[in-house]
Amino acid sequence: MYKALYRKYRPMTFDDVVSQPHITTTLRNQLINNKTAHAYLFTGSRGTGKTTCARILAKALNCQHPVDGNPCLECEICRDADASALADIIEIDAASNNGVNDIRDLRDGAVYTAERCKYKIYIIDEVHMLSKEAFNALLKIMEEPPPHVKFILATTEVHKVLPTILSRCQRYDFRRILHTDITDRLMYVAEKEQINLDREAAELIAKTADGGMRDALSLLDQCVAFSDNVTLDIVSNAAGIAGREPVFDIIEAVADNNAAKAIEVINMLYNMSKDMQKLCEELISQFRNIMLAKAVPENIDLLVCMPNEIERIKTLADKLSLDEIMAKLEILQSCNERVAKVSAKRVEMEMSLLKLCAVKPVQTAAPISPELITKIEALEQKLANANFQPNASKQPSRPQYVPKQQNEAADLSAVQSVQFTDETRWQDILEKFAEICPSVKGALTGSYAKKGGGYMLITTENAFFIQLLRNRENAAKLKEAIRIVTGENFAIRAKCTADENAEKNDKMKGILTRAQENNIPVEQQ
Repeated sequence: MYKALYRKYRPMTFDDVVSQPHITTTLRNQLINNKTAHAYLFTGSRGTGKTTCARILAKALNCQHPVDGNPCLECEICRDADASALADIIEIDAASNNGVNDIRDLRDGAVYTAERCKYKIYIIDEVHMLSKEAFNALLKIMEEPPPHVKFILATTEVHKVLPTILSRCQRYDFRRILHTDITDRLMYVAEKEQINLDREAAELIAKTADGGMRDALSLLDQCVAFSDNVTLDIVSNAAGIAGREPVFDIIEAVADNNAAKAIEVINMLYNMSKDMQKLCEELISQFRNIMLAKAVPENIDLLVCMPNEIERIKTLADKLSLDEIMAKLEILQSCNERVAKVSAKRVEMEMSLLKLCAVKPVQTAAPISPELITKIEALEQKLANANFQPNASKQPSRPQYVPKQQNEAADLSAVQSVQFTDETRWQDILEKFAEICPSVKGALTGSYAKKGGGYMLITTENAFFIQLLRNRENAAKLKEAIRIVTGENFAIRAKCTADENAEKNDKMKGILTRAQENNIPVEQQ
């Protein structure tokens, strides 16, 4: 009888469990030193090894000949446990046995000693599904269990477990399995099963599985049903995903504001019966990569993509501003929420793509020429000398220059009269800042700084940096980097050239309007 790959290759010892060394090492040390707890809580997303580790721990606790904290897999206890024929290891599915009577039966049975093993072990899967009454019934037996009883609880939604239960358990948080670990495991399974699996296809399966080994092995099983020669196209067809090229075609069309091309690709994918919601999720994933490539270009490890996609992502990041990328991501997030609820999924995707293509590039204010500044200053002086009394009826319609709201770092009023010098060792400061706060350092690319009067004045072309400094923690880390490099403490002030030019333009428009109202020629010197 055929057995699914995820069941056939389920880890049998702690050494076989991947991407969870912080948990397996601790549990093995407890077993070696005979210092195990009476209750454990395993939490994490699906397919990360919670139930598997619970079974391994239960076997190891009762194994007759444990080996370095692992079950031997050869004794009678281990063999019966693997065959689910051991009455002293009881697995309970709380999703279907969530009533108070089910837990009362458990509590009544727990008072009896184990039949063949040292411990009677209860593994309660999806424990968050228990009713409040069932939790209260479980609480009493977990508070003071008999010495021969141990509990292992597993859940994907730990926030639903009562705090009184949590406080009586040793909690272990399972991480999402790394893409590289999933890929390596898939290649290992393929070799054992004599499946011809392309490395790129394995990487796409790992990416689609989103950190869950069970999902990855199940998808591989599905791909093998298509063909023993598993390629990228086979994985795309089996998973119902669009594949790399169509997704990047859509993103490039969106970046070029080419709505016709984007709609054309959507129509092709729809006719191929591709899942529109999965397509939306793929677009969100790739736009996230583009956002990170734009904001923190030096840290490519944050990107969730295949190695040969990195350059393409960087190219798209250069095409778009950070504000545009984030605006497009918001549209896609809203689309993803709606597309799951509507029947006309293609229409929802087409509407969202039209919105994506309509997002306008952020216009950077052009620098004002020195000659024009000179003329504006002369005009402003003439207005001051005229000492006119403006018509009250016209006053409300007169454009007024109003400075933007600023945070402390952007408040430049205190440094108007400070004499600055360029000797700041700014590049050394950036390198140190990258060590302390690598996620923010990218926003300072192309910036420079001056110091004077106890202030460090930073000039940047990236308005995103000003937003980052609103976070006190980011500002404190930058101050710390400056202190380490220079040996001095500075108050930070920052300005953005784009904002500065925009303010000058606003001020210029206000002066020109006032001059026009008072019949003062602009060109008159």
